[in-house]
Amino acid sequence: MGDIAVVGIDCAFPGAAGVQAYWDLLMRGGDGIGPVPAQRWEAGDFPAVSGSGGFIDDADVFDSDFFSVTPREAAAMDPHHRLLLPCAWRALEDSGRAPGDLAGTETGVFVGVMGGEWGRLTMSDLARVTPLLGAGSSAGMAANRISYHFNFTGPSLAVDTACSSSLVAVHLAAGSLLTGECDTALAGGVNIVLSPSLGMVYGQLGLAASDGRCKPFSADADGIGRSDGVGLVVLRRLEDALADGQRIYAVLRGSAVNQDGRSNGVIAPNRWSQQRVLDSAYRRAGVTPDQVAFVEAHGTGTVLGDAIECAALGAVHGVPRETPCAIGSVKGNLGHTEGAAGIAGLIKTVLALHHRIVPASLFADRENPRLRLGERGMRLLKSPMRLPRGESLAGVSSFGMGGTNAHAVLGSAPRIPLAAGARTGGARDAVGVFTVSADTPEALRRNLAAQAEAVARRPRGGAAALCRSSNRIKTGLPHRFAVPVRDTDELVAALRRAADPQDAAGSGGRPWGRPVVAFLFTGQGSEFPGMTAGLHRDSPAYRRHLAEADEALAAHLGTSVRELILSGDERVHRPEFAQPALFAVGCALARTLTSLGITPAAVLGHSLGEYAAAVTAGALSLDEAARLVVRRGALMAELPAGGGMLAAGTGPEALAELLAAEPGTVLAALNGPADTVVSGPLEALERIGRALAGRGVRVKQLPVSHAFHSPLTAPAAAGLRTETVRCRPPAVPVASTRHGRMLRHELMDAGYWADQIEEPVLMDTALGALVADVAPTHLIEIGPRGTLLQIAARGGRAAAAELLHPAPGAGATGRELAATVAALYRGGLDPLWEELYEPGHRVVEALSPYVFSSAQRHWDRQALVHTAQPQPQPAGPVAGPPPAAPSAAGTGAPADDPVLLAVVQAVTEVGGYPPERVVREARFHEDLGFDSVMIMQLKNQVEARLPRVGEVSVQEMLPALRSVGSLAAFLDDMLLARSA
Repeated sequence: MGDIAVVGIDCAFPGAAGVQAYWDLLMRGGDGIGPVPAQRWEAGDFPAVSGSGGFIDDADVFDSDFFSVTPREAAAMDPHHRLLLPCAWRALEDSGRAPGDLAGTETGVFVGVMGGEWGRLTMSDLARVTPLLGAGSSAGMAANRISYHFNFTGPSLAVDTACSSSLVAVHLAAGSLLTGECDTALAGGVNIVLSPSLGMVYGQLGLAASDGRCKPFSADADGIGRSDGVGLVVLRRLEDALADGQRIYAVLRGSAVNQDGRSNGVIAPNRWSQQRVLDSAYRRAGVTPDQVAFVEAHGTGTVLGDAIECAALGAVHGVPRETPCAIGSVKGNLGHTEGAAGIAGLIKTVLALHHRIVPASLFADRENPRLRLGERGMRLLKSPMRLPRGESLAGVSSFGMGGTNAHAVLGSAPRIPLAAGARTGGARDAVGVFTVSADTPEALRRNLAAQAEAVARRPRGGAAALCRSSNRIKTGLPHRFAVPVRDTDELVAALRRAADPQDAAGSGGRPWGRPVVAFLFTGQGSEFPGMTAGLHRDSPAYRRHLAEADEALAAHLGTSVRELILSGDERVHRPEFAQPALFAVGCALARTLTSLGITPAAVLGHSLGEYAAAVTAGALSLDEAARLVVRRGALMAELPAGGGMLAAGTGPEALAELLAAEPGTVLAALNGPADTVVSGPLEALERIGRALAGRGVRVKQLPVSHAFHSPLTAPAAAGLRTETVRCRPPAVPVASTRHGRMLRHELMDAGYWADQIEEPVLMDTALGALVADVAPTHLIEIGPRGTLLQIAARGGRAAAAELLHPAPGAGATGRELAATVAALYRGGLDPLWEELYEPGHRVVEALSPYVFSSAQRHWDRQALVHTAQPQPQPAGPVAGPPPAAPSAAGTGAPADDPVLLAVVQAVTEVGGYPPERVVREARFHEDLGFDSVMIMQLKNQVEARLPRVGEVSVQEMLPALRSVGSLAAFLDDMLLARSA
């Protein structure tokens, strides 16, 4: 049998809500046994059944809104199903994946569930039977609901082999993985003690513990105590888990299932069958019994069951070995969780292998001498047992009342070397983006607070690996939060701030689409020694892409611009170096962003910036653009010295008279309605500057070496015009600052680049054309210093766009890049997060599981037959007459819109929602959880409430079922048509 990795776990058992709580309960030797909750039944009414057992707190809580389940359907659902759905979500999160990432995949679901008590309790009154109860009471739906809600298309089956159900489910899941039916599988089981009926059966068979406690292998053992439980593990083929870098708790080496056949009785255990299933499992796992360090036994605490199991274990494990095989049973801590018993034992064993310590077995202090454990090569664990270095092996047994036996062999996870640099001192201050998402603003704040407390409990240190894990796990829901951080202290503070109801960041606005991004490439004048050095230090992606640009330039320049930039060399201001350096920075920044999944809908380059823009748009190759930029810089350097540029906060009309009076001065750039650059001789520019300042106009001398975009650059333009340029039409729309409009299929050839040198930069009209063409939601400046975003903000061309800059000046580090990615994630982008992190930070870190709402409870005890003297109330999850139709005042429908009011009333009746929840914008599938059965019921309700509409077919209604409002509009149109 091939190896199967356990990569994710979630569970809830009596006294242990969650994996960590379960492990803490086991290690401290605690138990979850307590009195029967009044919600289940009145213990005094059933003296033949123990008044104690193992009960999960808040088993009635279900976040139906999260899973798009209507209140009426949630009330009809078997509580087993309701416990499984959040458990599945948390288990998948624990595997290091956002559950939504698996939607549409052939993920398998295998659930052990025993009996069908909910159906017996709710379907016995035939007058109250409904489709929702029919679907809600089916044991088979336990697995199918998970597949449906998560959109899994792999095998999906519920398994009922009584007490061995969940371990058999794990066995079947492993087989499905090994045959290639699925690549990921959820496997486990669930049990809820809904009534005393099975306890009465145990009592009549002489199998019930008087105090409701299982005491496995103890001299005091006197029977079974029943308990709740739910647990799921995420399984993958070991090679796949290793390839994907998932955390591996333990490895399933092999498993086997068999049957007692015709033995002493259909519910009597069979020693020989138990012995054979162990032998078969060890054979399939390729191990021998002497290698197995401990066995998590079935261990119910019945006198006969313990004796038979120990005889079978002894026959297999009573072989020469260095130390006896340790045994124990979690039923001493939890009671017998029946359909979930196997998964309770398996999760205990997986955690023991993971932590390398086996918890003691409760009630082991009074070991039953009749079991002769020592003689049989075994010992009952009276204290925790440390596991030695290297691989450890363990077995898990689970035996069904009807004779179906299962045994699994597990080994500790393989040792995986940490990635180079992981958690080293040099990487401790690396920046990352921590993400949290949720289904509502309230849920987002709830989960922000949970993450804050979980991170606060961790050792202080770097946060990059935590951030990367959050990007993989916590990003799939509509309301989004993201913050760039370097360490855990900063992260805790940011999370606590955002969780505060007064903080706007925690409201996590819901993006309704993907952001539309435009790149604005900065031109000459923005360069400075050491530009982007902080980003180069922090970002592996930027380092890689800057090296690529440097290599392309070096072939023509003969030196490294990367070394020039990072060394702080003042030569960066000379045209022959400034232009290649800025081009390298622009290309590297753009490629860093695109490698993160940030692709521009359009690009715009300011003067020199058009070269990097052309590369990004696909109009020029990197090598061709590098050749042209080096040639351009050399031509500019050959120009006579003298000349400059002056920025003025006014429009060209106000400059016309001054320019006419100063020969040789021209308009070099029209950046905005009141944002103009003049180029020409320095003395003339000084006079123009003084005149403008006297009029109260803002002026600034630009730090450039020549009078660019003026007749003084004509020799350089002529030199470039003779070049042969290998170019192609842009694949991404280009807003040309040479023409002041969008380029469609035109080539950016030698003529374009020559004109671009001496003609004015038409930034304002080019930006206006870009905004009109693609309507960007975000403008990102691509350059080492912020200039274009300031111009855009002053000009008001893109007032609705968010302005971002990943490298906004000398103090910029990787934080600004991370902040850019965070802002776009909040705006609806799903980035390619891996590119943000060093390989050493691409490791799995445990995060606190999703915290579901506890506001909704679905458990009507009065509707179930739980009392000794049945009352005349009807048996069903919904008692009493149908609710009165809501008035307009209690709904989102205006009183003067009777059609909308009728639709709201119909939705309220079918779904069981409070009227105020049914607003015009509510979507039937996504927000209200309506399925095809409910649509049929809705159709009937609408026809009854709007008789003038007449009969409406489902086919006619389907296109209108986008929202409550769209259905009302459709019915309005039908009424008008039929009235006509």
